[in-house]
This record gives sequence, structure tokens and C-alpha cells, in this order.
Amino acid sequence: MFLALLRSPRFAGLFWCQFLSAFNDNFVRNLLATLVLFRLGETNAGALITLAVGIFILPSVVLSGLAGEWADAYDKACVARRLKIGEIFVQAIAAAGVWFGALPLLYVALFGLGTIAALFGPVKYGFLPEQLKTEELPAGNALVEAATFLAILFGLVAGALAANRSIAPTVVAGQLMLIAIAAYAASLFIPTRGAAAPGLRIHRNILVSTGNLLRELHAEVQLWRPGLAVSWFWLTGAVALSLVPVAVRKATGGGIGVEAAISGFFALGIGIGSLAAAEFARGRITLVWVPAATLGMAFFLAGLAWSTHAIAAAQGSDASLADFFDTARGLLIGLEVFGVAAAGGLFVVPLFAAIQARAAPDKRARTIAAVNIQSALFMVAGSLATALLQSRFFGLGEPVLLALLSLGNVAAAAIIRRTIIAA
Repeated sequence: MFLALLRSPRFAGLFWCQFLSAFNDNFVRNLLATLVLFRLGETNAGALITLAVGIFILPSVVLSGLAGEWADAYDKACVARRLKIGEIFVQAIAAAGVWFGALPLLYVALFGLGTIAALFGPVKYGFLPEQLKTEELPAGNALVEAATFLAILFGLVAGALAANRSIAPTVVAGQLMLIAIAAYAASLFIPTRGAAAPGLRIHRNILVSTGNLLRELHAEVQLWRPGLAVSWFWLTGAVALSLVPVAVRKATGGGIGVEAAISGFFALGIGIGSLAAAEFARGRITLVWVPAATLGMAFFLAGLAWSTHAIAAAQGSDASLADFFDTARGLLIGLEVFGVAAAGGLFVVPLFAAIQARAAPDKRARTIAAVNIQSALFMVAGSLATALLQSRFFGLGEPVLLALLSLGNVAAAAIIRRTIIAA
């Protein structure tokens, strides 16, 4: 089914459009994180990286309501194309940041990319149920998630390598622009279907639309509870992605190659976990293994907390990739990062498929937008709480925070089993 979908005109245009956009998003984000971590030193690096995550996520809180209304009121393919044109201009700002070596410009570009991602989310996930049969939804979602995180893998690696002084700024800036243009070209192949709710009134006050969507989601228990679980997944992912690179850097002295490899393990794990979820589903909409996947995230997060704490100051600074993976503990960290991500893929794919299948067709994009708003609120809250706990006032280290996140997932597994599976 995977190959058939990839060859289908119903799916291929959206697939490649979101793949290329995800690549550019994560290229800029990891370039920024790597510059902070390796060029500015480690003072306040954790908080600055967490801030970057928060800046990328923040537009989803404010704009997802508007995005859902747009995606239902207008043809989703047309909305996607306009957003991809805007992305070209945002990437021009990122290219200028690379050219001049200006971190503020990269932060501005990251905010712009976050804005486009917030507006594109309801288009992407609302489009799938319009084009795919119900039994195709698990496979379609799995491919989108796998491709997104493979794009994250390539973007993270490219971003880390771009921070290397040996790479010419012209090469990096040119790549940013080329991929943005390619994403727009892919959007031209997304089939048009017309508006799902052509008479829908767009609220000028985005706070009103945001509040309305959240109230409507809360009123639909069969949508709200899976939506909460999806939001917990994104909180876990955002916090883990901000903690793990710093934890590994402090514990092992790993250089840019090590950071890129750890990010790669995370992205690869999500992709494999997502595809495995679709295989397990076999065309069914089922959530039976979601609690077990939550416990899997908890288990591997606890392992990461122990591994990064246990080997503190074991190596000198800028350890090579070969040095890192030449040790048993280095291999263990890589496997633990992969395990967290694979469990996350098994967790989120069936939940998203269930939300898409249960949502009313004329409200589907707005339902997904409401889940995105909720997820963004969770991620912003998680990022701010993490930055606060990392600050001098509390002074908690990354291994301790990973352990706390693990305990949170144990509690989440129990709540999901009682309120979603048993209900």
C-alpha cells in the first residue's frame, strides 16, 4: 500500500511538498542550535536552544484557528501553494542570516517558518481524508510522519554540517532557496477538490476563532481525548529534542558529527515507528497499543537520563563520531534515542488516523487545527517549563529533566488506558 500511495496523484504532490518544507524548517532550526551550541559556547546554550523551539512553535498557538478556517473555507491545494510562495521569501531571510552570520535573522526566519508550518498543518492533515479511503488513512499518515521525520533527519544533519566553517555561506544560502522553490513546485501537483465548507465565515479576530475551535474540540469527547494524547506526544518530542543534544554534549563532549548522528537516530526512529504503526493497523483504525507505546517512550527516556548522567565528563571536548560510537555507552545512547522516537511513531500515527476518521468532513481541517493549537500550547508550556527548570533559579540538569519526562509518560500511559482505550 505504501508504494501504491507514493505513486498515486492523490497523494504524491502533498507528500513531496511537506517533505521539502520539513527539510528546510529543520535545516534552519538545527543550524541555529548548532551555532549556539558550538560557536557561542555552552553558557546558557540549553535555554537558547529551548527558546528556538518555543519561537518555532508559538505561531501555532495564535494562528492554527485561522489556518483551520482557511483550510475548510477554501480549496486546500490553493492555500498550500500560496503558503509555499511565502516560504520562499522567509527562506530568503534565512539565507541572509547565513550570508551575514546573523543569529537574529535566523531567529526571525525560524519564526516565519513556524508561522507557515502552523498555517499548513490543517491543510496537510485535512487533505488526507479527502483523498484517501478510510482504510488508507493509517498508511497515509504513516508515510507523512515518516517522510516528515526523514526530512528532519536530513535537515538536522545538513544544518549541523552547515555550521561548519568549511562550508561556504553561498552554498548554504543557495540550498535554502533551491529547496523552498522545489517545495512550491511540488505544491502545484496537489489535486484540487474545492472547499469543504465554502460558506464558512472567517473570523477577523484570531483569538475568537482559536477559542471557538478549542471549545468545539472539548465538546467532542471522542476527538478531544485522542487530541490530548497527540498534544502530549508533541510536548514530549519538543522537550526531548531540546534536552538530548545538550545532555549528550555535556556528558560526552561529542562534536558536531555526534550531535548530527543523535538527531539522525531520532528522526529515523520516528519514521520506522510510524511505518510499523501502519503495518500493525492493517487498514484498521485502532488505538489498542497506544498505552504500550507511551510506556516505551518512558522506558527509553529513563535510559537516556541514566546514560547521560552516568558518563558525565567521560571524554574531552569535540569527541569524534568514531570515538563516541566506539564505546558501549555511546551505542546505548544512540539506541535509546532511536527507541524513544520509534515508540513515539507507534504512539502518534494511530491517534491522528482516529481523529481524521472521526471528524466531520466539513469541519475536519478545523478539528485538526484545534488539535494543533492544543499541541502548540503543550509544547510552548513544556519548553518554557524546561527553560525555567534549566535556569539558575532551579538549576536542574538535562538528565534530571529527562527522568521527569519519563515519569510523565508513565502517568500518561495510565491516563490514556483509562480514558481512551477503556472508554
